[in-house]
Amino acid sequence: MDIIFYHPTFSLEKWQQGLQQRLPQARLRLWQPGDDDHADYALMRFAPVEMLQGRRGLKAIFAIGAGVDDILGQLQQHPDMIDPAVPLFRLEDTGMGLQMQEYAVHTVLGWFRRFDDYRLQQQQALWKPLRNYKREEFTVGIMGAGVLGLSVAESLKAWGFPLRCWSRSPKQLAGIDSFHGDEQMADFLSGTQVLINLLPNTPQTVGIINRALLDRLNDGAFVMNLARGAHVVEEDLLAALNDNKIKGAALDVFAKEPLSPDHPFWLHPRVTLTPHNAAVTLQGEAMSYIASAIAQLEAGQQPEGRVDLTRGY
Repeated sequence: MDIIFYHPTFSLEKWQQGLQQRLPQARLRLWQPGDDDHADYALMRFAPVEMLQGRRGLKAIFAIGAGVDDILGQLQQHPDMIDPAVPLFRLEDTGMGLQMQEYAVHTVLGWFRRFDDYRLQQQQALWKPLRNYKREEFTVGIMGAGVLGLSVAESLKAWGFPLRCWSRSPKQLAGIDSFHGDEQMADFLSGTQVLINLLPNTPQTVGIINRALLDRLNDGAFVMNLARGAHVVEEDLLAALNDNKIKGAALDVFAKEPLSPDHPFWLHPRVTLTPHNAAVTLQGEAMSYIASAIAQLEAGQQPEGRVDLTRGY
């Protein structure tokens, strides 16, 4: 079994050893320009178009990440890059769900307990107890009801906040109010105090967090973006923060990364930044998923995580 591999930062040797332990019959090699030799599977992240373009004989392609927007972006310019008959799979969780839970719970509790306000008061040497929010009014709305979105929702249940989610298609979720489609977006946003974005990056979701959407949230609401920077119209979010429509934002992803040193987000008192590490790919877990998925494919079974190229996730 021959597998080609490309990742800008992951060690080839580590993946060779890891897959050999999990798939003894696998022979993993680093793809390099000009390599058109046979391969049964391709593992890739931010790979050149040439890695797949014109390649025949692949049984499946695995994106080494939860998102596939790098691949879909290339497909828009090079529609022949992937044979439509070859399935594309992505990492649905592989340890990222727990990391997203940690980030979301930490941030939501911090806002709920007003630690952001106390941090600002500390800078002024101001001793002033503040009135607490009412838990029953601190509604958390999650955009995106996929594996990661539902994982975050489940982690917040224990804290007693009203929970709701919005997705493209209907969901039946115990203990979570479910909204779907454009026609239910306004109802989802109305009364939401914390908006958490975990949507996939598709042409339909680019710029979805704009001023019109923000204006439908509660006055003094909070925004957390854990998905992709392309989802947020940054100028609109800044304006909403500056006129106090939005009280605070926790941002892990940005339209351009790394974030420019002169970007106003850096010094905004109501913005908390992290460098796109809310959930990173855990290589051991990723190897185990890919090895298991390949074994399933070899046995004629269908693994979880297949991407619908028409939807983008």
